[in-house]
Amino acid sequence: MLSELSIKNFAIIESLSISFNKGLTVLTGETGAGKSIIIDAINLLVGGRGSYEFVRHGEDKAEIEGLFYIEDGHPCFRKLQELGIDIEEGAIVLRRDISISGKSVCRINGKLITISILREIGSSLIDIHGQHEHQELMDETRHLSLLDTFAMDDLSQVVKEYEQVYRSYNQIKKKLQNLTENEQQMAQRLDLLQFQHQEIINANLQINEDEELHEERKRLLNFERIFDSIQTGYTALRGEQKGLDWIGEVMGHLEEAASLDTEYKEMAESVSNSYYILEDVSSKLRSSLDFLEYDPERLNQIELRLNEINSLKRKYGKTVEEIVEYAAKIEEELETLQNKETHIDKLEKELESHHKDLIVEANELTVLRKKAAVRLTDDIHKELKELYMEKTVFEVRITSDDEKISKNGIDEIEFYISTNPGEPLKPLSKIVSGGELSRMMLALKSIFSKHQGITSIIFDEVDTGVSGRVAQAIAEKIASVSFDSQVLCISHLPQVAAIADTHLFIAKSIHEGRTSTTVLPLSKQDKIKEIARMISGTEITDLTKKHAKELLKLAQKAKNKG
Repeated sequence: MLSELSIKNFAIIESLSISFNKGLTVLTGETGAGKSIIIDAINLLVGGRGSYEFVRHGEDKAEIEGLFYIEDGHPCFRKLQELGIDIEEGAIVLRRDISISGKSVCRINGKLITISILREIGSSLIDIHGQHEHQELMDETRHLSLLDTFAMDDLSQVVKEYEQVYRSYNQIKKKLQNLTENEQQMAQRLDLLQFQHQEIINANLQINEDEELHEERKRLLNFERIFDSIQTGYTALRGEQKGLDWIGEVMGHLEEAASLDTEYKEMAESVSNSYYILEDVSSKLRSSLDFLEYDPERLNQIELRLNEINSLKRKYGKTVEEIVEYAAKIEEELETLQNKETHIDKLEKELESHHKDLIVEANELTVLRKKAAVRLTDDIHKELKELYMEKTVFEVRITSDDEKISKNGIDEIEFYISTNPGEPLKPLSKIVSGGELSRMMLALKSIFSKHQGITSIIFDEVDTGVSGRVAQAIAEKIASVSFDSQVLCISHLPQVAAIADTHLFIAKSIHEGRTSTTVLPLSKQDKIKEIARMISGTEITDLTKKHAKELLKLAQKAKNKG
């Protein structure tokens, strides 16, 4: 749910902080007070299109921040984890700043993100519905996913199996297209791969060869220093009055002392071991001096070989191992291209087999969707009856075509309705009556809100164009939606205001020549006055107050009944 909303320097709002509760919150106030501006701010917070025109006159930027609380398993949990954004105690803070230049800066829990990510996360937190906007429910391209969401308990396993077969089918189809689509490109590809493969094979590379060559090159480049160091070291050990002579003398004295006192035996052995180790080292140094030879030709060979390897690295991989792996990879592709007809025949058979499996899975999806469509139709009719649209006919039309395979199956789904007896069914998107549109949307939303996992739903004057018993039915329906999701509603209907759990009054004031918007939570007495104002439209009388109290009593009865 949306718990806190902070708005600064946005349109006519200088600074505003609003706390929201669970259940149904209604926002009322005079026309132009700023009710829709608050909804605009929330829309921007969850990724709506921004503009410098939203920045309050005379300010550098507008700032909008919202605190949401979500439960474990909410759809946006995984996405935020993928982005490396931590969620502590289910809290998500969205923030968006819009500068006077029109640039937006977006953050989630303090981490900078793109507007597209903000929109993706925001769409799972807030669902905004207005009277005339193109909503998800009115978009026929979204009807399939809505039906699948409604029937997810029955569809989930079949959808998973279908998607798995579809991925394999697409992979085979792509391979087949690559082999058959462009003969000229295939011939050019074959020539290129043959050249690359032969170049690598001719190089006769050995794993770690470059590292060994670098070591040998280093030795040759530093030959003189190495030779001088070894010779100096050997001379220091061997020769009259040199290292080994002195250590030999120490060894003799200690051995004599050890023969007289065992306390010196360990030291004598240590010196003795050291002497023979150093003697062995001196022999090796002598041997190295005999065999050390500077070979400028070998250095040239090494330079040429390293240049050859580096040239291959620039083309095929950062290391010799990567180059060899690349050669093995293109060898497989070469074999495929050189035996193209055989592979095409094999892929065509695989594709045909997967196509049959795909159709079987898709048909199973269709069967389950048709069953779900019947249940959805019954549920919609029940909802519409409660909204005094009992004569309205709703239908889920499913068109299946084996030739139109997509990631969702072979079905195209669209919602149709007829609001008047004798009138033909028409697409839901063709509804033109404001009152009918409001009730149809509420019927659908009251069902889908239980399945979509949306944290908060906003209704922006969706009750326009209705009155009387229909207004009361709409109020009760909005309240029923708030049982499963937090609902924020801008309304001019006193019936909706009466049934709300929380009533916020939006007021506009002028201070030092500047217009500002304020939000006031209404007490019980203030709520009676505001509902009376909504009933009368102008002067508040004792009679309108009485009517307001009566509405509140009726609303309480309706909530208790629900």
